[in-house]
Amino acid sequence: MRERFCKICKGWHQLDAWPHNCMPEAKGVRGRHAMPRINIDTMEPVQSMLDGKMYDSKSNLRRTYKEGGVIEVGDDPSILDPKPFKRKRVTREDVRPSVEKALSRAGFGA
Repeated sequence: MRERFCKICKGWHQLDAWPHNCMPEAKGVRGRHAMPRINIDTMEPVQSMLDGKMYDSKSNLRRTYKEGGVIEVGDDPSILDPKPFKRKRVTREDVRPSVEKALSRAGFGA
């Protein structure tokens, strides 16, 4: 016979016969939605930019894009006009004030 301490009533209960009124409330255990998110294939009809036809299925629209060799993008400017990141070249003149400040704080500067 195995028992466990109950945090609700501060007593001991058998594990196979736990009282119903001592069951903890299940709040915060799940998300605010009652079920998992389900992605559906249907959508409002849209006109394809590739062939001009109207599509109400996401998979059919994407299939035509794939067959046409095009890539579907949103309105993210980094996708539409990518610019490579360029690191600024650091010179001794840029670093010198920081080094002088650090030396001064450490007691080695003027």
